[in-house]
Amino acid sequence: MINLQQDADGYVRMNRHFPESVLISVTFADGTTEELSGRRLNRAYDEALAEYRAQNHLDAKGFSRSPTKKTSPGNKIDFVPVHPGMGD
Repeated sequence: MINLQQDADGYVRMNRHFPESVLISVTFADGTTEELSGRRLNRAYDEALAEYRAQNHLDAKGFSRSPTKKTSPGNKIDFVPVHPGMGD
């Protein structure tokens, strides 16, 4: 089992997808613990990545199509927002 800890801002560190069938224990900032499936956290990761790309005017693959100077890579995020009760 994988254990993740929510930080004070409401995020867990997650920079990749987990296997869909694995159970992940998330300990929230208020001390409660919830088991989430890899599928549910992967969905939260994808939603956070899509929001990041939209806010930074990037396309679906994370590239900026405007001719500007070099930017940071848009294909990775490291923190995913979580909250109690988000299980399947």
